[in-house]
Amino acid sequence: MAAGSQDIDGSASVPEFYGKELRWKREAAGLSQQETVKGSFYSPTYLSEIERGHRRMPEDLAHHVDRVLGTDGFFGRRCGDVRKARRNGHAEYFERVLEAERHADAIEEWCPTVLPGLLQTPAYARTLVRTAHPAASDEEVEEKVNARMARARLFEDDHRKPEYWVILHESILRHPILPPEEMAEQLDRIAALGRRRRIVPQVLPWNTGPYPMMQGGAKIMTFPDAPPLVYTESSYSGDTIDDPALVKRYSKSYDLLRAAALPPEASLAMVEEAAEDYRDGKQPD
Repeated sequence: MAAGSQDIDGSASVPEFYGKELRWKREAAGLSQQETVKGSFYSPTYLSEIERGHRRMPEDLAHHVDRVLGTDGFFGRRCGDVRKARRNGHAEYFERVLEAERHADAIEEWCPTVLPGLLQTPAYARTLVRTAHPAASDEEVEEKVNARMARARLFEDDHRKPEYWVILHESILRHPILPPEEMAEQLDRIAALGRRRRIVPQVLPWNTGPYPMMQGGAKIMTFPDAPPLVYTESSYSGDTIDDPALVKRYSKSYDLLRAAALPPEASLAMVEEAAEDYRDGKQPD
């Protein structure tokens, strides 16, 4: 069993070092991954991802591991360091979502005011970052923009996970926060991902009337080996929700919102029409 530890290069990063220590302690205790997670809410696969440095250690699992392995709180004390190392370019409150996006089976997102980070072009992201952080240096802005662009590589992988469903309020398409040509490029990106069937976009028409979740956006993420999560965000804070009852309410509201939005094909046509309007130098109607 000890030979398997050679698969992990602990010098590569903080997460890899943490994972290597975890595997070494587990194998020294003579426990399998299944035996180590027994009594927790996590699967052996989840633990394997942590040992390889590919996944964050949740605080509750870290304390569970410390009890099982008798490691005197080591993994609980150090899991915060790993999370900090992972969130380069991102706010602290976003760290859990950053990893969750990469491991989700499905992501369902509702965006009432701006396009979601996973779909933004560099120009769109840069404008939002500068607006939110007017005193930031150019280097700080570019760090945040590059971090956001790295998240979007989810859609460049050959595999088809996660399945991504997004509902956009129509007003986002009509809000010219960039010059016309750059707005056209931004909407072209969304349309291209939709035409590749990599994402499923829907548009909620501006004249829909009352609809669920009118007071803010939400991201719902489901996983093959962990409970679902909901993420909500305001200008300078975010909240990750894992309470089963609340997650269920958000999911139900999202289903109702999806029913109120235009079908995907009609939505794609609306996105493409808005992009063409911008390209022609006119404000979309």
